[in-house]
Amino acid sequence: MEIRVSAEISELIPDFKVGIIEYKNITVGESPQMLKGRLQLFQESIYFDLESKSVSDLPGIQEWRNIFKKTGKDPNRYRHSAEALYRRVKKQNYFASGQSAVDLYNFFSLQYQVPIGLYDLNLLKGPLEIRLGRQGEEYIGLNGRSNSLERLVLCSDQNGPFGSPFVDSEKTAVTFNTKNALQIIYLRPSTDAENAEKLTESLMDMFVQIHGGDASYQILGCQ
Repeated sequence: MEIRVSAEISELIPDFKVGIIEYKNITVGESPQMLKGRLQLFQESIYFDLESKSVSDLPGIQEWRNIFKKTGKDPNRYRHSAEALYRRVKKQNYFASGQSAVDLYNFFSLQYQVPIGLYDLNLLKGPLEIRLGRQGEEYIGLNGRSNSLERLVLCSDQNGPFGSPFVDSEKTAVTFNTKNALQIIYLRPSTDAENAEKLTESLMDMFVQIHGGDASYQILGCQ
């Protein structure tokens, strides 16, 4: 699917970059025990590591807080999804949805300290654009609330915004019925081209290992 980064974002954040993965003919199910176990152990490890640290001081968390500042959003009010996950873990409010796709992208989000979105590709109408939210734009998010999107980084199709590093829309969420999916990895701006590819390909390979199907990826924003 055609997707581009708006000129406004490129000018405001010159090193902005995302990994884009398209999955075809996947099977989403209950998380395998291997994934559940790794997610649980990793969250426990993070919890002990955070006993002497502040979440906002972690490098990846800080980079995306800085992006929110640059776009004009207060990162203390609008916490990106990776920071929200880390704050849950710090409170020992461990995450385990039981759905394979959700558990996997949360695992990678914690591992790399970056927001990650996953969307049902059959519910999207291209072309897609990653841009800043406009005045009055909003949607019902996975947090169950109506979320204002003004000045937030978001992804939009012909029907309007459907995803953001802040919170994704419920209307394009991946379910057990999803057969084709689009994944957006909101990479750290400091990540170089080589490591951006390694990270994106690593996530893609594990996703296909668990869900089957075929996949392809691209990196947008690396010069």
